[in-house]
Amino acid sequence: MNTSNNLNVKKEVIKLIKDLPEDTTLEDIQYHLFVKQKLFRAESQINEGKTHPHDQVIERVKKKWFK
Repeated sequence: MNTSNNLNVKKEVIKLIKDLPEDTTLEDIQYHLFVKQKLFRAESQINEGKTHPHDQVIERVKKKWFK
């Protein structure tokens, strides 16, 4: 990730924390950061074309779980 993206991430994390209620616990913050990280990663994968069409995913699930 380049410096510009790092600054955007930092700004988004600061906003995320500021938007949480005052009685937020450290565990709440960790959870929200974890979810945010997963969303950043998913967005990056989408932008890089590292996704699978829905119908392919359904077929893989059917083969694995509904034998």
